[in-house]
Amino acid sequence: MVQRILIVDHGPISHEASLHQLLPAQAGFICERLPWNGSTAQRIQAPDLQLIIFIALGERSSALALFDHLRRHTPRVATLAVIPDEAEEDLLGIAVEAVSDFILWPLHEGEFRRRVERILSSSKRDWQAVCARITQEAGLSQLIGADPVFLDATKRIQAIAPSDAPVLIVGETGTGKELCAHAIHHLSRRAHFPFIPVECGAVPELLAENELFGHARGAYTDAHRDQKGLAALAEGGTLFLDEIDSLSLAAQAKLLRFLQDGAYRALGAERFVRANVRVLAAANRDVESLVQAKRFRSDLYFRLNVLELQLPSLRERRRDISLLANHFLESFCAAADGPAKFFSPAALRLLEQYDWPGNVRELRNVVQRAFIFTSGASILPCHVHLRRSSPPLPSTASFRQARQQAIDRFERLYIEQTLRAHGGNITRAALAAGKDRRAFGRLVKKHGVDPRTI
Repeated sequence: MVQRILIVDHGPISHEASLHQLLPAQAGFICERLPWNGSTAQRIQAPDLQLIIFIALGERSSALALFDHLRRHTPRVATLAVIPDEAEEDLLGIAVEAVSDFILWPLHEGEFRRRVERILSSSKRDWQAVCARITQEAGLSQLIGADPVFLDATKRIQAIAPSDAPVLIVGETGTGKELCAHAIHHLSRRAHFPFIPVECGAVPELLAENELFGHARGAYTDAHRDQKGLAALAEGGTLFLDEIDSLSLAAQAKLLRFLQDGAYRALGAERFVRANVRVLAAANRDVESLVQAKRFRSDLYFRLNVLELQLPSLRERRRDISLLANHFLESFCAAADGPAKFFSPAALRLLEQYDWPGNVRELRNVVQRAFIFTSGASILPCHVHLRRSSPPLPSTASFRQARQQAIDRFERLYIEQTLRAHGGNITRAALAAGKDRRAFGRLVKKHGVDPRTI
């Protein structure tokens, strides 16, 4: 690996030749020289430098000025100072604070080379650590949560990402399976290559093979030219098969061959092509039960399920509900470029008590509706509209009876929800409902709701 070094020479006599001899090009060093003066500071910010060597052998006051500048404006690159053997203590002290390391003149070749190589090695390790941390933070930035069960899943993502083995991501609808697939791709060595998602449920059965593997010219009547499939478009990167449990058995057979050896043949083509892709798959349903019901090929299941990532439902990570709700609300406020809005404590309690059958996707939709329909800054429980499943009405009931039953059911659910949001306090619940306290109290009594048990 070539190491670019800038030598900033400060002194009446150039010592560049001596350093060039100690850092020869054949050893992988490329050295450039820059004389130190008032305009040098703007010229030493090159991002591709691995090391800057400052030769501070000139006038003491000028050297102090140089080190003072470095202490305040040191660029993000390793620095080594060469200072005179008889340097005074204050100059040494400032040099220690200003640079990565220093060495005394005259130089001893072995010691100088060891210092340079140590600094370059350390700098490389630090840079690799920074890059790894940035990559990790960027890859996981869309995964919001602090609940232990969710953090376990994110740790598993980091463990899974470096491998090339297939991954089966399992979880209820709305749990963020595609986000996790994106994170796995971003944290892998394939991050700079394509991430191609395939909505298997939206692909017609007869077109599944063509979508995945493409076709050759003349493969069928309207095939006037070669067309690449999604597997070819993902070359070098990741192919994400979402809702793989919706593929037909025929399409599963074609996919199995591809997973076995990475080879496929486009429709109408004469030869097989090998693709360099990693396959991630996601399913909303329990694939094992589909295998037992003969609706999913067992050999494909075992081929895909080398690594499994089980995503928790939102009701399994309730402590993340408020965190996610506030995150979504902040993003909606920022996108609208309007005044900030916030959830009242009662509204957040209401969100935390709901079971979220649609998981994070449903929560986002509820927050967006509350954001749109709330005119003030505070989002109250009355602004939060949640789905409530209702038992079917009896077919033998008259219209009047059915209507009354529906009204009674609505009143009871509304009273329970509003009381729950306000900790069982009838006064605050009545105020939120826009009703007189006594009238609200009569409804509570009518439906036999005990605020103490809410």
